Amino acid sequence: MKKLLNWLEARADNVAVGLLAAMFLAFVLQIVSRYVLNSPLGWTLEACLISWVWVVFWGSAFLVNDQEHVRFDILYSSASTRVRKIFALIAAIAIAGAFLTSLPATYDFISFMQIEKSSVLGIRLDYVFSVYLIFAIAIIVRYGARIVAIFTGKFGEPERRL
Repeated sequence: MKKLLNWLEARADNVAVGLLAAMFLAFVLQIVSRYVLNSPLGWTLEACLISWVWVVFWGSAFLVNDQEHVRFDILYSSASTRVRKIFALIAAIAIAGAFLTSLPATYDFISFMQIEKSSVLGIRLDYVFSVYLIFAIAIIVRYGARIVAIFTGKFGEPERRL
């Protein structure tokens, strides 16, 4: 199982790298076309924006772990282990519940956006926004697993890095 998860994480990394590379290439192409050739390309801005939306939600869904998030944990850090587990359980239930509750409306909106296309590239906006649905499902699974880990006693303290 660990081997499969490592392989999936590497593939998620590959997707993020590809998105960042596409965004960088479009950005460089825009600079060259605008300032060297004096003929700006409209599609490069749209390609950068779509790539950025995808890399942010894709990376947040699959690549950013808990230790890499900004947290305000003064109360959490000063509490006992039992209270920390209660805090973690409340937070996990609230986050998973909020995303789970928003899932039908999210799906409806993304499905509705199939009638719209991006202005220059003509990409259907349901494809552009579908990454948010992937992100929401990944967050539900992540915090659902955390709830299970808390109840089964496998929830450990996150590593502290300075």
